[in-house]
Amino acid sequence: MNTPVVLDIDGSVGPLAGGHVLALADWQETLRFGCSVRSLARFDRLLDGLLPQDHGTVMLGSGDFHHLSWPLIARVPRGRVFQVVVLDNHPDNMRFPFGVHCGSWVRRVARLPQVSHVHVVGITSSDIAAAHAWENYRGPLRAGRLTYWSVGVDTAWATRAGLGHAFRGFGTVADLVEAFRRLQLSHPQPAYLSIDKDVFSEEVVRTNWDQGQLRLDDALALIDSLRGGLVGSDITGEISAYRYRRWWKRRLSAMDAQPAFAAHDLGPWQVRQHALNAVLLDAIRRRARARSR
Repeated sequence: MNTPVVLDIDGSVGPLAGGHVLALADWQETLRFGCSVRSLARFDRLLDGLLPQDHGTVMLGSGDFHHLSWPLIARVPRGRVFQVVVLDNHPDNMRFPFGVHCGSWVRRVARLPQVSHVHVVGITSSDIAAAHAWENYRGPLRAGRLTYWSVGVDTAWATRAGLGHAFRGFGTVADLVEAFRRLQLSHPQPAYLSIDKDVFSEEVVRTNWDQGQLRLDDALALIDSLRGGLVGSDITGEISAYRYRRWWKRRLSAMDAQPAFAAHDLGPWQVRQHALNAVLLDAIRRRARARSR
């Protein structure tokens, strides 16, 4: 699992030592932000003939493609029960009536029979606050298959709604990291790790979405806590610019208020992104090697 694979849809990942690059730019308009389930199934079938066997971390590009984690997680061979750990500033469990998009895919993953539990770790977004409570899919939360780990978000509504068991709220990132580490070290199990770099503070890296508070050391500690081994991993949250041809995608993207950035910032921000990727990939490899020994 040492060879990373780049799904090169938006050209954002950049040079990656030893990476296996799949040229998929023709899929950008179809997949970016959201798509029909049928379109994602077609893309998944395409990957059947492209993904190397026993590949390493899959690089997805912009966070607008985080829903591609769903078919990747579903590919983990049956017979292996594992948890899914998502480092993300958003729950990615929000209602989306037009198929699946980068903020709605977690519900689909929580329903996979081989997935024991999904932990979304590092949320600071108001997506899980009372004002957006109705937008969250409650099924996986109520069933005990999904837990939100957040910092500084008032989620008292969840207790009143009978969902308090699915919400772990903390006052600081350090407290969250320590609690998650204790859980993982006391109950180790195999994990699929998905990292959206919008979980990081803007001082660490810049992305296409509003961002959280994690520092690099926090993420490394969370990765290190996965002592049950890794069955797979992906990284998203690169920064790239794109104008949709479809009007409805332009409309929905505008409604989500994705942060704008100046063209002259893109190059320097991508350089920092590439440097962070190297550190994260090394940490994932070390965690995988430590478990295999």
